[in-house]
Amino acid sequence: MQEVNVGIIGLGTVGTGALTILTENARQIETKLGFRLRVRAVCDLEIAGKIVPELAGEVLKTADWRELVNHPEVQVVAELVGGTTVARQIIETAIAAGKSVVTANKELMGLAGADLWDLSIRAGVNLAMEASVAGGIPIHAVLREGIAADRITALYGILNGTSNFILTEIEIRNAAFDDVLGEAQRLGYAEANPSADVDGYDARSKLAILAALAFGERITPSDIFTEGIRRITPFDFQYAHKLGHTIRLICGARQTPDGLILSVRPALIPVTTILASVRGSYNAIWVRGHYGEDTFYYGRGAGQRPTGVAVVSDLMRVGREILRGSPERVSPFAHQRLGEYQPIPVAMQRRAYFLRFRVTDRPGIIAALAGILAEKRISLDAVLQLPCEDKHNLPFVITVEPTTEQSVREAVGQMSGLEFMVEPPLALPMETSL
Repeated sequence: MQEVNVGIIGLGTVGTGALTILTENARQIETKLGFRLRVRAVCDLEIAGKIVPELAGEVLKTADWRELVNHPEVQVVAELVGGTTVARQIIETAIAAGKSVVTANKELMGLAGADLWDLSIRAGVNLAMEASVAGGIPIHAVLREGIAADRITALYGILNGTSNFILTEIEIRNAAFDDVLGEAQRLGYAEANPSADVDGYDARSKLAILAALAFGERITPSDIFTEGIRRITPFDFQYAHKLGHTIRLICGARQTPDGLILSVRPALIPVTTILASVRGSYNAIWVRGHYGEDTFYYGRGAGQRPTGVAVVSDLMRVGREILRGSPERVSPFAHQRLGEYQPIPVAMQRRAYFLRFRVTDRPGIIAALAGILAEKRISLDAVLQLPCEDKHNLPFVITVEPTTEQSVREAVGQMSGLEFMVEPPLALPMETSL
């Protein structure tokens, strides 16, 4: 029986999930492939304390990733440690040694995936990264092969399960952000330092990868406009519901006549849209094509087993290539070469906006705010105020007709200096194109 030998580096949540699937589902994997995927080596800094499933044959267990990468029998290296320093060293060393790589590393792939793919092409090996975005959803395969013939015009997604859990709990339970964040941390959804999730950086890395796949441009994550969810309150959901909307952290990529506009930010979306029904820790991606029109993909975005499935599926694909050969390898970025992305400022986009205020109540507030909006040539749409007993911290909302992000920023900046403001206004776009 032929076999492909695999080395797994990192036995955290994802690594343990992949290892469990490789052992428990070994027979079905072998039936599908026609050969065996054999785990020949495992590596973890705390390998002595790890419980490793019973594996067939002799298995190297080491705390030194270099020992695994340089093992003469290992043909595919699964990098599952995360981060952008040691992980990059692992991948570059494996490629230099003529070994294919499977990774779940969204941060590194968003930052340097195209460069690492170029290295792998020159070395004649493969680089597979399906698990790096929306672990339980095969969205890479969809964009790379499933709808490859289409021309993507827009892509919107909920790509961070932690933020989506927090937002939907605020919405359902009328609970404060800090309370829900604490619960998410206790449940293991959020890290002790939750910034990557709640400030949008995790979702930004994932959007950089998907945008490269969808639009064929080399994206630098720092070029993506990013805002987190820390300022979202139960009041925001109450007012959003009055308008027939809800609030989600939306990752958006949209092709315009001027170029590609990318953003990660909380936004109002109509409750009638399919993304509005995505709750809890689930992920979803909605794609619009010029020819195929709308398609939608939904599932677990993280977790030991859903992400483990994506890792092992990549190992299977790479294993097939090693044993069966492939005359023309499909790039993990769906394009043989990526173009250089010229960032289009999000300030250029036109949207209706939801402006939420918290003020110390007094006469003339609406007139003062309306005057600033008029000065910026922003047309007021509606004013909403729910009953509130606290006149020293009174929330209310103004919605405005479609205008530029730049105009809204200028207006909010001017409004922030008004003496009756308890805090700067919160401005959220209203996405009506979903």
